[in-house]
Amino acid sequence: MSFPRCSLLWARLPAGRQAGPRAAACSALRARLGPFPGTAGRAPALTAAASASASSSSSASGGPRAPNTSLFVPLTVKPQGPSADGDIGAELTRPLDKINNYDKIFKRESTMSRLFHQAFISFRNYIMQSHSLDVDIHIVLNDICFSAAHVDDLFPSFLRHAKQIFPVLECKEDLRKISDLRLPPNWYPEARAIQRKIVFHSGPTNSGKTYHAIQKYLSAKSAVYCGPLKLLAHEIFEKTNAAGVPCDLVTGEERVTVDADGKQAAHVACTVEMCSVTTPYEVAVIDEIQMIRDPARGWAWTRALLGLCAEEVHLCGESAAIDLVTELLYTTGEEVEVQNYERLTPISVLDHALESLDNLRPGDCIVCFSKNDIYSVSRQIELRGLELAVIYGSLPPGTKLAQAKKFNDPSDPCKILVATDAIGMGLNLSIKRIIFYSLIKPSINEKGEKEIEPITTSQALQIAGRAGRFSSRFKEGEVTTMYRDDLGLLKEILNRPVDPIRAAGLHPTAEQIEMFAYHLPETTLSNLIDIFVDFSQVDGQYFVCNLDDFKFSAELIQHIPLNLRVRYVFCTAPINKRQPFVCSSLLQFARQYSRNEPLTCAWLCRYIKWPLLPPKNIKDLMDLEAVHDVFDLYLWLSYRFMDMFPDASLVRELQKELDAIIQGGVHNITKLIKTSETRKLLNLENLPGSQPCLSGTSKSQARRTRGTKSSGARTAQQPSSGSGELPLASRLVQQGLLTPDMLKQLQKEWLTQSPEHSKEKAGTRRKKKDSNSD
Repeated sequence: MSFPRCSLLWARLPAGRQAGPRAAACSALRARLGPFPGTAGRAPALTAAASASASSSSSASGGPRAPNTSLFVPLTVKPQGPSADGDIGAELTRPLDKINNYDKIFKRESTMSRLFHQAFISFRNYIMQSHSLDVDIHIVLNDICFSAAHVDDLFPSFLRHAKQIFPVLECKEDLRKISDLRLPPNWYPEARAIQRKIVFHSGPTNSGKTYHAIQKYLSAKSAVYCGPLKLLAHEIFEKTNAAGVPCDLVTGEERVTVDADGKQAAHVACTVEMCSVTTPYEVAVIDEIQMIRDPARGWAWTRALLGLCAEEVHLCGESAAIDLVTELLYTTGEEVEVQNYERLTPISVLDHALESLDNLRPGDCIVCFSKNDIYSVSRQIELRGLELAVIYGSLPPGTKLAQAKKFNDPSDPCKILVATDAIGMGLNLSIKRIIFYSLIKPSINEKGEKEIEPITTSQALQIAGRAGRFSSRFKEGEVTTMYRDDLGLLKEILNRPVDPIRAAGLHPTAEQIEMFAYHLPETTLSNLIDIFVDFSQVDGQYFVCNLDDFKFSAELIQHIPLNLRVRYVFCTAPINKRQPFVCSSLLQFARQYSRNEPLTCAWLCRYIKWPLLPPKNIKDLMDLEAVHDVFDLYLWLSYRFMDMFPDASLVRELQKELDAIIQGGVHNITKLIKTSETRKLLNLENLPGSQPCLSGTSKSQARRTRGTKSSGARTAQQPSSGSGELPLASRLVQQGLLTPDMLKQLQKEWLTQSPEHSKEKAGTRRKKKDSNSD
């Protein structure tokens, strides 16, 4: 069936005012599917319906965008078998010669959209493979064979079939309303019921902006502090209680109530994701408000900004966020009072690079952006007889604090710090000079390829600002690079103006996804997320956050039987998807939950093979860090499913023991590096989370490296059939996120859960029974 014929047929459908049942049916079709948009009004009706449904999502400016039809996975409609009542259509007309006649009928397709083509093929297969057809279809087909009807008369039946395999066409208007994200302020009626005072404390690092906000927090009758990291929440928690103000702590993995009877305190220090938007407070503090632009976590700052029920809301962050915050709160009728701060201590960019590690001085901090560089620099410093502290992102919070305390202690012989950008916030460090070992920060893009780009001005200022802090023994800070070639680029980056923040992040709620699932019950959670994002409508001031980690977890546990709300919670659990053991633990936890088997401390100890030995090399240390993340995952889930994860207190004690073991390993990290080099275990390119060594690399070299990595990844991929992409299991193994043994175990589970396997099993049991009876 060609587009022009289909379009003309739609145009000729009689209006509802005309008499007859056909007119009424056509009128209902028009009301359900809407107008017939398309090129010059001549697109097919099915294509129009698909386009209308998928194009319901809008661009950032609010206008329509082209639908992403690849997101819609067709459902299977089985051909009909022989009818118990006989083939009524054949009795009314005659048996149909499908082979000789229908092949001609269904060759009339021409240029079609993806959805139209899929629906057409499915409809043709349905008719060709069915033993007895619906009476109306049978009669129309018979009339077509005798030239008593036109092929376009099949169109209503075709539309009915298309809605069966693409349910999204039937409920597109409902899906469009559910995914409408254009008025986020309306999601928080409690906050809209009060007139809040908003104060923006703006300034660079070490300007005292957070200090002034915390003073308001301490003097209030009730208050909440929302920080970006557990370390910051812990710091405010301890400072508040030390000041004589009872304060509770709430993070994803921890709940601490200072009252002996468990009564909640009037003050709360929490991570920003955990703040309550229904509890009334006198004062609220939102730290690092510029992270509202973060592609993964920005939704949490948007939620806190718009939803906190506080008489005064104090925001701390970069000036780049002022305009966006002002615009967002203009829609709520709230004005923003801006208080600007200057840096308390001077900081200068040196005119000379370090050049050699022989030129290190007490109070120096070398900032690296890869574990390769961390280990290499640590080893070289140790060879010079200097003691050092090491801080990087995957270390447990307790180990980071211990290393920071060691470096800050004037009586400790450790005077040098080697760290990643993890020092950018959350740690008080006594640093005299920041030395950038490299200005290139590797990252992994959505396709799993390594990308290499210079750090941004915001990142450079955040890290450089750690030098010469007001509270440290160094009252003036210095910044330089390891290599002379990077010094000019550093000055250029630091002198650039910080780009203003344009939009704030949003995230679909569990309720919205449940409503999507109600309309699309056969769709997987990962596909639901894709369709939600494609349908979503946002204003130019907002964007939908990157949900790749959520989708990764959803695909990982898709085969495990869980209800949608539980599956959603498991998928929001924070895990490092580059850690195979952490990913397999999420899988194992979900499997145990689905069996209704509580995950006790004894079970967990057997799973991780507790007790664990001190690390003998770097690989052992990284394995211990992964186990610490598994403990975090258990604790995180224990506050969502208390009955199934009952031993949070016992697991927390184990985690403290593990933290001490890791601290001992980091204290002797240079020995571990030496052992790894001796035994050739330090293959950092293949370690989870590791990145290539990029010291002194120019932009052109970086681009060449990226191209090499990408081509290498493509070469390693095996060709797949049809889609051009590897199956999920193959991709996970190739990326090191699943081991071959884990994959075999999963395949066994899939086989045992498949209906074919159940039939085979039943057949085997019958054969055994028959042989026994013989």
